[in-house]
Amino acid sequence: MNLTGSDYFILFGGTFILVSFLTAVMRRVALSLGVVDRPSEAHKTHQNPVPYLGGVAIVLGVTIISVVSSIVSDFSRATIWLALSVLLPAILLGVVGLIDDIKRLSPWPRFIVQSSVALISAGILIATETLGSPTGSVFIDVAITVLWIVGLTNAINFFDNVDGGASGTVAISSLILFLLAMQGGQILIAALAIVLSGATLGFLVWNRPPARIYMGDAGALFLGVLIASLTIRLEPSPINDFAAFSVPVLLMAIPILDTSVAVTKRVLRGVSPFQGGRDHLSHRLMRMGFNKRKAVLILWALTLFFGGISLLISEASYSFEGIVAIIGALIWIAGFIFFAKQRDSD
Repeated sequence: MNLTGSDYFILFGGTFILVSFLTAVMRRVALSLGVVDRPSEAHKTHQNPVPYLGGVAIVLGVTIISVVSSIVSDFSRATIWLALSVLLPAILLGVVGLIDDIKRLSPWPRFIVQSSVALISAGILIATETLGSPTGSVFIDVAITVLWIVGLTNAINFFDNVDGGASGTVAISSLILFLLAMQGGQILIAALAIVLSGATLGFLVWNRPPARIYMGDAGALFLGVLIASLTIRLEPSPINDFAAFSVPVLLMAIPILDTSVAVTKRVLRGVSPFQGGRDHLSHRLMRMGFNKRKAVLILWALTLFFGGISLLISEASYSFEGIVAIIGALIWIAGFIFFAKQRDSD
């Protein structure tokens, strides 16, 4: 399968338009069915009910464009299988998220399904030898893959706590992932990454502050599994092992930072990590005096910054790859310390 620059542009534009349209449709459906997020809990940042089901639009848009483009560009069993091996686990968790949006599942059933999906994905990656940076040990590769998929899926879900936060961040990260995949000649990852970027930006038309619809768990879990699978499939150009492993982490540095700060502070306070609270990065930024829109812009800028470091690593010479990666890690640690020192609630 070969794609030109115009092909990637069509994928991006087509997904953007389709998801934007589907989001408008799902907004009406959610309102008619009463599937809305009511600000009944203290940690909610909105004051009026906001419809869910935006995630359904994202799932449908990404799936339709990906499958149709696979058939049109190269109708072969191998191409369809590669696309579905990435999409099906994400769709499965998207369905679980949709059920959670409507019926409210407890954390443990979701965690069990997430772990099962991650284990299946790890098996597919190792069996097809499509793991981006294998360690050489099957056991370690499975453990890292499962931890990465489950951890990042929950990180995206936790990060979806402010209008446009998760959708804008995933849009930026997937666009940088597209550039990295293009650089390495990984066409499937590049194609799915640009589709993902178009989908999240199409949804962002409706989700930017003040949001007119939320993606809900259906969208957050779908995006989490998909971006986790794509980043762990990415084969970075760095030769240095530490630099190679740092590239996916830097791409998702801000959702990981958000979850790390929130979970650490909750554990220290003796409360459940799964309990909602106003202790995410967005809440901390707003307590510093930034309004919701500016807080989201800061999170996007930080995502772009760490994504830029991952691009810099891929362009650096062998002798500097590790140095750039270490600098990125130190900046992330400094960010963790800075945000962790801020007060946890109003």
